[in-house]
Amino acid sequence: MPSADASVSTGSTTGGRAAFGARLAAAMGARGPLCVGIDPHPGLLAAWGLDDSVQGLRSFSLTVLEAVAPLAAAIKPQVALYERHGSAGLAVLEELLAASAQADVLTIADAKRGDIGSTMAGYADAWLRDGSALAADSVTLSPYLGFESLRPALDLAAATGRGVFVLALTSNPEGASVQHVGGAESVAKRIAQAAAVENQRYAQDALGSVGLVVGATVGNALEQLGIDLAAVHGPLLAPGLGAQGATGADMRATFGAAYPAVLATSSRGILAAGPDVAALRAATQETLAGL
Repeated sequence: MPSADASVSTGSTTGGRAAFGARLAAAMGARGPLCVGIDPHPGLLAAWGLDDSVQGLRSFSLTVLEAVAPLAAAIKPQVALYERHGSAGLAVLEELLAASAQADVLTIADAKRGDIGSTMAGYADAWLRDGSALAADSVTLSPYLGFESLRPALDLAAATGRGVFVLALTSNPEGASVQHVGGAESVAKRIAQAAAVENQRYAQDALGSVGLVVGATVGNALEQLGIDLAAVHGPLLAPGLGAQGATGADMRATFGAAYPAVLATSSRGILAAGPDVAALRAATQETLAGL
């Protein structure tokens, strides 16, 4: 599938497609380090004057894409909010992914998949295989059955020039009860170290294709846990910009030397400006100006 700025990307290629990390680095350089989350919550649909229906879902999704395509390095549709509409909702997601490819906007399917064996292979096949109707440029993964349980997705992403974002350090209050366990050798630190090992195969690329999800509002947790995100050599998907309270200055302080790898994510802070395309675009530009 076509992907953003592939023509100007450099680094490793697979089947004529530059590796995801290289393509993302090129898109961030050309458009700025912003990912717009497409989160069609029932409340947002209502605020836009849309029904909580497949038709409303489609109108919302394609309007956001039209507005942000010239400005965002990537979009991140929240898969659960399409699944809640059943097979027809997933068909809208397929249409959005295809339209994003046509618009040269990279996609991150926010599915947070994680399992073992053939089940994990099935998830990988759905989101990362060439020819799959759900194939995105990348997908979010949960490593809490063990990082190595993600092997089918890690290997298929590498084989198809796609990427993954592995949950590492989230800002929800419950996250610390798992991710901080171990202190100096915390779960989050070991996930980051495992991602760094995976990214050795992308050493020639501006960014590796195994990224991490690290909340923009984690504060000093990175310092407390001794996590060196710059050593990961992968993109850092950072939700929490805007409506959740994080600013560009906060993120620079939080991520430090790793900030150039940060792909900041804003959803509600931009989506609340809809349904007018010009207003959505203005909100996107304002968000970018603060990064």
